[in-house]
Amino acid sequence: MGAAEKRQLRDQVVEMFDHAYGSYMKYAYPADELMPLSCRGRVRGLEPSRGDIDDALGKFSLTLIDTLDTLVVLNKLDEFEDAVRKVVLDVRLDNDVVVSVFETNIRVLGGLLGGHIMADMLKVQGERLQWYKDELLHLARDLGYRLLPAFNTTSGLPYPRVNLRYGVLSPNSRTGTELDTCTACAGTMILEFAALSRLTQETVFEDTARRALDVLWEKRQKGNNLVGTVINIHNGDWVRRDSGVGAGIDSYYEYLMKAYILLGDDTYLDRFNAHYVAIMKYISQPPLLLNVHMHNPTVSIRSWMDSLLAFFPGLQVLRGDLKPAIETHEMLYQVTKQHKFLPEAFTSDFAVYWAQHPLRPEFAESTYFLYKATRDPYYLHVGKSIVESLNRHARVECGFAAVQDVRTGRHEDRMDSFFLAEMFKYLYLLFTEKRDLPLDIDDYIFTTEAHLLPLSLSTTRPSCPRNATVRRPRAQQGSGGTMLHEGLAEEEEIFTRSCPSAQTLFPNNPTFPYTIRDSHKHLPSLGTERLTLFSGIELPLHDTRAEPLEILKHLGLTLIPLGDGGVHMAGAQHRHEVSPVGVFTLKFIAELVSPPSKEPPGLSPLAVQVISPPFLGRMVLTAGPAQFGMDLTKEEHGVKGSLVQSEPYQACSTIANQEEVQGKIALAQRGGCMFAAKARNLQGVGASGVIFIDDAEGSRSEDMVPFQMAGDGSTDDIVIPLVFLFWKEGQTLLDALAHHRNVEVVLGAKLFLLGKDKEESPASQKDALELPHVEQERCYRGGWDQAVMEEAPLSAPDDSWQPVPATQEH
Repeated sequence: MGAAEKRQLRDQVVEMFDHAYGSYMKYAYPADELMPLSCRGRVRGLEPSRGDIDDALGKFSLTLIDTLDTLVVLNKLDEFEDAVRKVVLDVRLDNDVVVSVFETNIRVLGGLLGGHIMADMLKVQGERLQWYKDELLHLARDLGYRLLPAFNTTSGLPYPRVNLRYGVLSPNSRTGTELDTCTACAGTMILEFAALSRLTQETVFEDTARRALDVLWEKRQKGNNLVGTVINIHNGDWVRRDSGVGAGIDSYYEYLMKAYILLGDDTYLDRFNAHYVAIMKYISQPPLLLNVHMHNPTVSIRSWMDSLLAFFPGLQVLRGDLKPAIETHEMLYQVTKQHKFLPEAFTSDFAVYWAQHPLRPEFAESTYFLYKATRDPYYLHVGKSIVESLNRHARVECGFAAVQDVRTGRHEDRMDSFFLAEMFKYLYLLFTEKRDLPLDIDDYIFTTEAHLLPLSLSTTRPSCPRNATVRRPRAQQGSGGTMLHEGLAEEEEIFTRSCPSAQTLFPNNPTFPYTIRDSHKHLPSLGTERLTLFSGIELPLHDTRAEPLEILKHLGLTLIPLGDGGVHMAGAQHRHEVSPVGVFTLKFIAELVSPPSKEPPGLSPLAVQVISPPFLGRMVLTAGPAQFGMDLTKEEHGVKGSLVQSEPYQACSTIANQEEVQGKIALAQRGGCMFAAKARNLQGVGASGVIFIDDAEGSRSEDMVPFQMAGDGSTDDIVIPLVFLFWKEGQTLLDALAHHRNVEVVLGAKLFLLGKDKEESPASQKDALELPHVEQERCYRGGWDQAVMEEAPLSAPDDSWQPVPATQEH
């Protein structure tokens, strides 16, 4: 990429930032965030609750604070000085509002510290902000003390939420009842708290954050050095034992590495290295990063990945492990090209699992770090594709809008503060020459919110003596005694304590990254037309199944199982997909590679069966479960009830038709707020169950990966059954309700409702492999409607059945 094109892209990024930041200041300030579709500010309490997403909002002009140091990086120094004045004059922290400790720390405390450091730098230069007297640092100190009550637990792990005015345990705090928090929530405090301590000379903040990290380290699984996702803040027991590098854990690992870089304390590096070895041994399956059980890490416990893990290649660059960083980043880029954006979650065969994209910056972050490490112009073109996708698919009149569904391109009325804090910072740095920046970027470390903290902080306070690493001499290997950091590797890897030079790894060899990427450029392209290969070739199938595999191997073909039952065939000259349905001469391939079932591991499919006339149980709709509420898999006969549509349909506010809902199963639309908030609203007025219906028009179960609804962190109070239907199946119920006075359904486990509570025989499994389910038309009062009928696969069409004309009623 030439210098002129890089400058053009840099200027385009600045124009995009101006559009986003200008829209916030024009339409939203002093509100916390901009609603780009409504062209107004999001004020907590005035908009429908979105559950724990709103815990980032504290009535403290969140987006302005989060954007402060971005203004300096983009060389918008006039705007920065004006923003600092606004924060000093307008922002107050003594608000009676419950906020997330994690989000407030990384966004607000980090934003204030980054802003103060930039303001102090410009003041020292003598040209700007001569009036500035550390006001942002005073605000940061005030906020630090408002967050400290969250750490008042027996373990030292923080409560997940705190009231800015009343703390945690006050009768007016409206919090303090939580029992657990996520690993990242407790382990992502050390950078901001240590910086605050070293800037104010008040050690309480750094000591408090370090104590929380000590607890997490002590509670790791000592046999393999893995940690879980959610931990009890009082006794330190693990609540969720799945271990990965995505949501719930991500920035814990990041902050161990960066705490060493910022503070110079070997303890953090030793702990990070121990975790990193475990990650690469158990979680990394290049190019995938799949969650495992922390106590049994040899088996992946879910078949999908969330988009937050896109930060990990950037962290691997800091560690110096470039090869897996390049591999995983390339996989993420291929998924991004296929779906325009990185979906919030996607399966191991790269289909959409959660379709939202809230303009997350982690992929851009890793792209920037890989370019810094390799100087490969390939990553400039990746950055260019990010810029183009944002302008083409997210830009709206009043800013940039999150994408509700990457498949349809439908927008959501939100523009999170991290979009301005991180996305534009990384993109601008990607296309800008170092000499054109108003600061030396290599003198700073990025927090997880991309706020800049100076490396000089490491010299302002010595490392805590009791936190130093005790090393056992190699001569004592195998002898008795204890070591403070049990589980640390005796033999250190070559890059354990130093970062490698790109010139050392591949001197003047730009093809090095290319050779790594090339093997990951041809991921299975799901949803595209498939080609049938070798339709006239029959291969023998023997009991050992080895001979056909050898034949294919000699043909230069490798087989990759797909989540939809198909097989990806990859060869040296070509790559195609073969569907097992209809290609009977190759049907044995599906058995050879044992493709995974459509349901992710541990996800039991549910169903909604309509039992009232005229359906009489013949209509069974595939449904997704919730991670909270009644466990329908333990209800052999399911839960029966009549349907009623909630008013309002999204059920995010007070239920208007409470008398109708009482004792019935309510239909509620997805969107507007968290599933748990809807469930509480409907349970509170007496609903016996809830069926949530997808708001993505056209979605249907036969095309989608099964969906599991997540809670909002504390859902023990929700006891009613909850299921999820995609749009097509939901319309079936809504149409039935529109044409019949009473529609009665049963919610339950799919196997129970279909009478398949006994294990299927191998023969029936083989039949199910060869033939698809049958989709038939049924007629009921008012006309035709399509319903997916879950029936045993038929060996031939049922000629005896004929549809009844719409004029004739059942």
